[in-house]
Amino acid sequence: MVGAFRFRFNKSEWVTSGFHLVILLFAAQDESGRLWPYALGAVALVSFIAWILAYRRYRYIHDLPTSRVASAAQGYVELFGRSRQLDGEPLVSKLTFLPCCWFRYYIERKGSNDKWQYVDSGASVAHFLLVDDSGQCVVSPEGAEVLSNRKQVWTEGDYRYTEWLLLPQGPLYAIGEFITRGGGNAELDERADISATLADWKQDRATLHERFDLNGDGTIDLKEWELARLQARREVRQRHAEIRARDGVHLLRKPRDGRLFLLANEMPDKLGRRFAFWSAIHLLVFFGAGIASLFLFF
Repeated sequence: MVGAFRFRFNKSEWVTSGFHLVILLFAAQDESGRLWPYALGAVALVSFIAWILAYRRYRYIHDLPTSRVASAAQGYVELFGRSRQLDGEPLVSKLTFLPCCWFRYYIERKGSNDKWQYVDSGASVAHFLLVDDSGQCVVSPEGAEVLSNRKQVWTEGDYRYTEWLLLPQGPLYAIGEFITRGGGNAELDERADISATLADWKQDRATLHERFDLNGDGTIDLKEWELARLQARREVRQRHAEIRARDGVHLLRKPRDGRLFLLANEMPDKLGRRFAFWSAIHLLVFFGAGIASLFLFF
């Protein structure tokens, strides 16, 4: 069942609204009113940029088909599953010390003018897993735009704390660059590995002579050395075949071409509706402020 849409600001909407407010307050201080055409033009420009960003996110979410981890193609993909911590020492959030897959925090302090002032902020970059019914994928969250509805805000004395979390076993939607390391996609250099194998054999001369000094004269002649090279090639190719037969490690990371890298603990259809909604709002503000600006100019 499709969940109800909730009117909720994302970070980009807060930034856009902040720019709008600053521009309008600046224009309101001019009693002559001569700044209003320029201010409304600036509002229209900001809204146009915000519309591009929101619409771009909507199109990525709407157009990309959801892939399964086991059958995902190498490259830009959309995945959906559940988040899970990697084995080993569990990640805990910085402020509440809750076990999590990812966290972000923001700390403010109330100043003498009763306004909140920035103190500290940060986000985790530790890897975690996205798991679906076909397999699992390691997620590297560094550089990702993370949208989390698990947000806590509280105050202690003069300090205000805000924390966002991606919890283990929660829904996880992801868009990013999917690569597989090892397995059939392993990048192996046969020539370099043969050279390295022969170099290792040279370090153990007794074993080398025992294996390849066929005439027992205490030296490795050209014919015997060629036999050693052929044996090294056979062994390297066997090792490479074994490596490619293993399961590779899937990794989702920030695309190198600059495309959207998005992680969220919400259903994709819900995210898509939200970005479509804000795209429409920004477009309306763009046309409204632009028309008003032109009207005042002329």
